[in-house]
Amino acid sequence: MYVGRFLVVGPDVGAYRVSSRSFPNREINAREDALTVGPTADAPETDNPYVAYNCLRIVETPTGETAAFGNGSHVDPIAEKLELGYPARDALAGSLLALDYEKDDYDTPRIAATIGDDGAFVGTVREDALLVERVDEPTLVATYETDTPEAFEFGAADAEAAAREAYDLEFEHAVCAAGVARNEAGDGSGFETAIVNDD
Repeated sequence: MYVGRFLVVGPDVGAYRVSSRSFPNREINAREDALTVGPTADAPETDNPYVAYNCLRIVETPTGETAAFGNGSHVDPIAEKLELGYPARDALAGSLLALDYEKDDYDTPRIAATIGDDGAFVGTVREDALLVERVDEPTLVATYETDTPEAFEFGAADAEAAAREAYDLEFEHAVCAAGVARNEAGDGSGFETAIVNDD
């Protein structure tokens, strides 16, 4: 089954996967303050505004570090609102509502999630709805087919396992994946991230 781009978020771990039929020549790279989806060196040129974006950012908020991740440019305003002290629910709802669903041929939903000291949240904005909810168990939302958040079996406990498990799920056209998890060391503050690019 093809569900497009998707994410899984649980209380302390999450993953985001790019699945694509139209633009498979992409990879995730770590930059100073973000994990970024972009074209590979051999990718054909495109002016599609939805091909490259920061898919995961970890930001310092008034209550500690928070991870924000999703399928497009809305990740940046979500992260910026978190840094300003917005509650995660409000940062997700405000940013998703402001940017709205992608204005492509498929009216692709925007999906996003956060993990922080105030819990884990998942959100999506579609042509017909804006949904933001707290999650207490692993939850999946995708751009197609599963565009309403739903409980999902996901066993990863660290970032590397989360990226690998998301990449290996039996949804069609895997391209790359990112994982994020709270650090286990010390007081549990902070996050670790991991990347899996096309095998």
